[in-house]
Amino acid sequence: MTFVTKLRFQSGNRYELESAVSDLKSMIERKGAECKGPHTTPPEEESVPQSRTLGPGAKFAPWEYTVYSRQLEIHGNDHIAREVGHRKFPESVHVEIEVEHRKPAGHLDR
Repeated sequence: MTFVTKLRFQSGNRYELESAVSDLKSMIERKGAECKGPHTTPPEEESVPQSRTLGPGAKFAPWEYTVYSRQLEIHGNDHIAREVGHRKFPESVHVEIEVEHRKPAGHLDR
C-alpha cells in the first residue's frame, strides 16, 4: 500500500511561491522520492468590499488582489512527506497537506 502526499501552495506573492515550491521540489528529488508537479492553476482574482464605518453607509473602493496556486504530489517515501510537513515556509505562502492511502491495482478488501 502506498501513500500519496498532496501539497497545495497559495500565495499573493508569485515570486516567493515559486521559490518555495522549487526549493522543496529539488530537496524531494535529491532525497530520491518520486515527485509530480508543480502543477499550476490559473491565478484567482479576489475582491473584498471595504466600509468606511462600522455601520451602513459610504464604502472605500474594494481591495483587489491575486492568489497564485501550485500543487505537488509525493508518491511513497513517508519519511520525506513527514519531513515536508514539519518544514518552515515563508509566512506569505499558505500550505495545505493531504495524505491519501492508495491500494495497489487489483487489491480486494476483506
